[in-house]
Amino acid sequence: MAVISGARLARAPLLTGALATLIAAAMLLPLAYLVIRVWGAGQEAWDVISDSRTIETLVRTAWLALTVTVASVALAVPLAWLTVRTDLPFRSAWSVLLVLPLAIPSYVGAFAFVSALAPQGLIQDVLEPLGVDELPGIYGFRGAWLVLTLFTFPYVLLPVRATLRGIDPSFAEASRSLGKSAWSTFFRVTLPQLRPAIAAGALLVALYTLSDFGAVSILRFDSLTRVIYIQYTSAFDRTSAAALSLLLVALAMVVVVIEGATRGRARYYGSGRRGEAPPVALGKWRWPALAFCFAVVAIALALPLSVIGYWLVRGFEAGLSWDHVREAAVNSAYASSLAAVAAVLAALPVTVLVVRHRSVGSSLLEKATYTGFALPGIVIALALVFFASNYATVLYQTLALLVFAYVVRFLPEALGATRSALVQVNPSTEEAARNLGKRPWEVFSRITVPQMLPGISAGWILVFLTVMKELPVTLLLAPTDFRTLATEVWSASSNAFFAQAALPALILVAISAIPMFVTVLREREAA
Repeated sequence: MAVISGARLARAPLLTGALATLIAAAMLLPLAYLVIRVWGAGQEAWDVISDSRTIETLVRTAWLALTVTVASVALAVPLAWLTVRTDLPFRSAWSVLLVLPLAIPSYVGAFAFVSALAPQGLIQDVLEPLGVDELPGIYGFRGAWLVLTLFTFPYVLLPVRATLRGIDPSFAEASRSLGKSAWSTFFRVTLPQLRPAIAAGALLVALYTLSDFGAVSILRFDSLTRVIYIQYTSAFDRTSAAALSLLLVALAMVVVVIEGATRGRARYYGSGRRGEAPPVALGKWRWPALAFCFAVVAIALALPLSVIGYWLVRGFEAGLSWDHVREAAVNSAYASSLAAVAAVLAALPVTVLVVRHRSVGSSLLEKATYTGFALPGIVIALALVFFASNYATVLYQTLALLVFAYVVRFLPEALGATRSALVQVNPSTEEAARNLGKRPWEVFSRITVPQMLPGISAGWILVFLTVMKELPVTLLLAPTDFRTLATEVWSASSNAFFAQAALPALILVAISAIPMFVTVLREREAA
């Protein structure tokens, strides 16, 4: 019995490894095909990359990412400090409200700001009787910078707040006992300890900005993503689109390398003591701090929600038909459910290999599955369009190809959840079942999976929610007449049909708010 069980154990990693390798190879397909296509184009692709207009677009895109990242850090760090370490009035309420802008997809925020601030927009109509004939332009770099900053700064806020709650308060107490002011203590003691959290959040903001398509398209800013889309859909220039896509990937990799270099090898150990430090008295700065928090929430949360609500009411008053929204919601839920199931199933063999059979090979496979998360959605979509139209025409413009693209993009979310769940499963329970003669698949299905269900469910929900908001992948790969909530918002707002965009936008915001509320609740419980 023991010998037979051992033989089965020896065969199990082979099957698991084969499945994990196949999945990792599939995840690398978009990037690999893009490299091969650009390499095969030779001089033509190089002419596109070296063209002066391409260099200008690259510089614009990098500048947008840099300025949005700097502005997000400048907003998030003081807000985190105010809501964690000071006696700011209504501190708990601000802690919740300041995270919620992350629930608004950038293209929904762009639609709201265009509706409110564009010429002849809602705010212009209100101010015109007061003699204000024209507002500053919202289109172009200015609008893209504003919108992306307002809806990405929580990526920095969340890790910085978590770090502020966890760092050793004795450092700040020692500084204050030596006569240093609260400001001096913050800049000389607290801020250096926040460096890893700031770097991690800044990386997310930079990558999000580089990959954003919806906001820059609505605001008519020619970043790489918008130019790639125009090259493919309008000029039908696939070589240029592929070359620009690879350039965008390279820019994203540069950002990752820079973040790793700036993080350095510094360590931030404390005495092991944890606990909330005594709140810093703001004194005369209390009301300016309160006004700062109020202004951020008003612009980043109240304004877009008010605009969406206004157009929703106008739509109902005009008797608009919402049948298209119902169909889009059903399509979104259906595609998201399929993608979530596929992502969880694909994550399981990789998770088992990484957790139960750790090796250099399994580590490489794990990193390969994370490749899609680092690729902008439009790059994945174009690579799969090129591949399917040339080598898998039966899959071109099918739901299967769309779901596969979603899995490539969001598999790491499912993998992270299932990996965390399997780490908590005691291997001795699995070994006991094997010793009783159970086959490996029986052990996995009857012993391991039931214990992993909470993590599997969390991964499914996370993938489902993020797929619901995905725009460029859906625009380029969805079957004909397969419209989702994201594409409804984008198409309606692009044509200034704001009332038609209101209901799908509100549904997306409500869905996106779910993980934000869960995050805030967990944060408060941990505190």
